[in-house]
Amino acid sequence: MRSLRLGIAVVLMGVGSACSVLGGEDSEPASATADDLAAALSGHSLGDVPLTDEADRAAFVELVAPLDEVPVAVEVSGVDEPEDPDAPDAAATATLAWSWDLTATTPWEYESTVALTSDESGWQVDWSPDALAPGLAEGDILGLRTLAPQRGDITGAGGAVLVTERPVLRYGLDKTKVEGPQVARSARRIARILDVDAAAYVERAEAMGPAAFVEAVVLREDDALDVLPSFREVPGALAVSDTLPLAPTREFAAALLGRVGPATAEVVEASNGRIVAGDEVGLSGLQARYDDQLRGSPGTSVVARGADDRLRTLAEVAPTDGADLVTTLDPVLQEKAELALSSLGDAGPASALVAIRPSDGAILASANGAGAAGADLASTGRYAPGSTFKVVTALALLRSGLRVDDVVPCPATTVVDGRTFKNYDDYPPSSLGDITFIQAIAQSCNTALIDSTGRLAPGDLAAAARALGLGTDHDLGFPVYFGQVPPAETETGAAADMIGQGTVLASPFAMATVAASVAAGRTVLPVLLPEHQVTQTPPDVPLTAQESGTLLGLMRAVVTTGSGRFLLDVPGEVGAKTGTAEYGEPDASGNLPTHTWMIATRGDLAVAVFVETGVSGSQTAGPLLEAFLR
Repeated sequence: MRSLRLGIAVVLMGVGSACSVLGGEDSEPASATADDLAAALSGHSLGDVPLTDEADRAAFVELVAPLDEVPVAVEVSGVDEPEDPDAPDAAATATLAWSWDLTATTPWEYESTVALTSDESGWQVDWSPDALAPGLAEGDILGLRTLAPQRGDITGAGGAVLVTERPVLRYGLDKTKVEGPQVARSARRIARILDVDAAAYVERAEAMGPAAFVEAVVLREDDALDVLPSFREVPGALAVSDTLPLAPTREFAAALLGRVGPATAEVVEASNGRIVAGDEVGLSGLQARYDDQLRGSPGTSVVARGADDRLRTLAEVAPTDGADLVTTLDPVLQEKAELALSSLGDAGPASALVAIRPSDGAILASANGAGAAGADLASTGRYAPGSTFKVVTALALLRSGLRVDDVVPCPATTVVDGRTFKNYDDYPPSSLGDITFIQAIAQSCNTALIDSTGRLAPGDLAAAARALGLGTDHDLGFPVYFGQVPPAETETGAAADMIGQGTVLASPFAMATVAASVAAGRTVLPVLLPEHQVTQTPPDVPLTAQESGTLLGLMRAVVTTGSGRFLLDVPGEVGAKTGTAEYGEPDASGNLPTHTWMIATRGDLAVAVFVETGVSGSQTAGPLLEAFLR
């Protein structure tokens, strides 16, 4: 809640000047003075209107100062004129109609009365606090309070609450408890305990006012338990209980869901006045993109503090709470994905896992490992997909007339336009030579597919990719990279594309979509936000049920006889494809680092796993996939 802004006013009532006969036929009626008063009040002042007590003019300005930014319109709704305006001590009463724009949609409207008296110079306003608002009294102080709305939750599959207000502790230094050199000493100790930049925190603590709470860090209650014993020993250390919109764990879909915190200067500037410093807003991910929906709109109240120090509300516009954001994330599968990736450790390579339900495209899990350093590589990473792309290549070759039992050559190496291509290092020698196409896919023979490049016309590979959901962009309501299969510019480029290298790129999300399309028998359009309307661009050549069945058979062969045999005892009928893609600069031995991948289907589930640097798809990404499926 925004802090209370209070104006301080002492309103002194004058006894009034002596009245005499209001002279002359040209004297103005009381209504004219009332009109002048209304015009002045619309500008948050008493203007130049004659007053019975001049001290009221400055006191009024100070009293209404907290409402300076609230537009007000004041009109005279009636004047009770005296029967004889020329009589000594003639008096009138004006009724004022007030309308304050407390919010964009709800005004604060009411009427008040003000007394007017006459003397030889004309009509004067006998101002009193209740002329500003009924019930105001001498010595009252006005304030304007912002009423914070309740932020909407982010929900998942079956209405499960993913992000909601959860307890936190705000750790910092209470400067009312320390002074002088102790401020820096305490700040330095707090910074060391909480692992924050000590120099910066000390500088901030010394710069803030003597009554400030200098926040150092905000921790979930569960994360804070180990901090408390040593923290309590620091003079001035204070932990303040609060709540923040948080997911069940710190890692839970963190990059996708985003976080909430105090508005930055950039957010405030871009809001055109809708957001002020101190407001809690979405700063990243879905929390930022859907901040308007989740945050709702604040309310406002006008309060008065009396001489007895009691606070009373004069007017209130209630806040409009934010609306929930519905997603398809399955909390159980999301936690399984986070757990599987955690096996790589905090210092491990970047990694990601995406799971989709093929039947309706629902995104069930989207996880990033610690090595991603907060980036959403699951949805937006751009990497060569390696041999997982051979599912796409297989579809293109099937469309060219190749059959699964046709024999294709699988030499140890093959040369294209002077460049030598080989199979991955642990390719089984027993599967070299003439093998069936299904075995070429199951064992992931690079040379067999590269030597089949001539079967494809320009654009065939890209068309097959689009049929499986790769390479066509859609606005799903959050940032997603669907990959690319651009036209090859050279023979070697075309050869590299066949095995998911060259200029072919994909995100883990895109490769999960490929697996989901195979399982569904159609081009799957993934869905994370059911209320977000998306128009699907149909592929040039749609995937058929027969093609899907054949591809499922090829992926099942990877598990039964090929590079994914370690998945054979995983419950359910699993189909898979491993992938390894070279990238970057060679090491001292001349070896290039490799991205490692694995995609899989099991019933109504499709999964893609990616590890930025590893040994091979089966050795690095494979165990993560197995842990998730088990």
